[in-house]
Amino acid sequence: MRILLLGEYSNVHATLAKGLRVLGHEVTVASNGDFWKDYPRDIDLARQPGKWGGLRLLCQVASQLPHWRGYDIVQLINPMFLELKAERIQPIYDYLRRNNRRIILGGFGMDWYWVHTCVEQKPLRYSDFNIGSELRDTPEALMERTDWLGTAKERLNRHIAETCDGIVAGLYEYWVCYAPAFPSKTVFIPYPIELPLTPTDDFSGKLRVFIGINESRSAYKGTDIMLAAAEAVAARHPDKMELRVARSVPFAEYQRLMDGSDVILDQLYSYTPSMNPLLAMSKGIICVGGGEPENYQILGEHELHPIVNVTPTYESVVDALEHLLSHPELIAGMKRDSIAYIQRHHDYISVARRYEAFYKREGNG
Repeated sequence: MRILLLGEYSNVHATLAKGLRVLGHEVTVASNGDFWKDYPRDIDLARQPGKWGGLRLLCQVASQLPHWRGYDIVQLINPMFLELKAERIQPIYDYLRRNNRRIILGGFGMDWYWVHTCVEQKPLRYSDFNIGSELRDTPEALMERTDWLGTAKERLNRHIAETCDGIVAGLYEYWVCYAPAFPSKTVFIPYPIELPLTPTDDFSGKLRVFIGINESRSAYKGTDIMLAAAEAVAARHPDKMELRVARSVPFAEYQRLMDGSDVILDQLYSYTPSMNPLLAMSKGIICVGGGEPENYQILGEHELHPIVNVTPTYESVVDALEHLLSHPELIAGMKRDSIAYIQRHHDYISVARRYEAFYKREGNG
């Protein structure tokens, strides 16, 4: 198949492309590299700064459109798959819809279905937007509600979801948002991870804890609370714990700083680990974050439960870290289980086969 992957989120499309190419497909990735993270791509669609940046990008996309025809599959990372206004993206989507066989929408992150479901229906006990029945009022949560609810972005998202051929949800949370509205064309497929050649379960005796901070979204994602908890525990146990912090760095630097860690703290308000903690787990790094029962249920996993699940409180993170420090004999086994979990559910070639099967199913629909 000829496949065009448009847009990027935390290396999902770049990694998926590798797996699909191993299976013999012709794949092109066109994206902005997910902003400062700078993930690899075949066509660079990064928007340049300044008032003319949008016009330059629009002209670049217009020049590409004749080449974005005749694909068997065009997969969009998000309704906002380009750094353009929603009003400008819709005619581009409609062109892609007319000139390619199948369009697949990714349910991988921030969009109207995610915001609307968490704000209005609240099927999750906690999320980026709610804790129980209470809505979160962080500046980021309020901004995203304003940005998506009753706006051109909402109209674009609903238009694409209603007219595309299939929807792939990458996490349990996003499946909950899309499957009720589109049960016949929504599928859950785990995120793809390229397994390292030499994962390690070594443990030196001093717990090396890593946390990556996106400065613009720290309170929204809960890394502010996780960092404060980790700093407090490290201060109490300087001989037993070392804290490593990466702040808004490109992906290559992020990986370098993460390598050699024993624990990663990530996504306080999530039920599930996302791409960065999954990558860490593939290296034998224990994830302290989202590991709710629903995560294992949607995977059909009844044995390997390697994630140290925390609820969205400071105390929960402190307790998790203190427990690990108190039981160093568990660390090596948890690191081995983390590697096995990724091998079983997230190997990029196995995940690519699931995408391939879904694409072919859609092609016969």
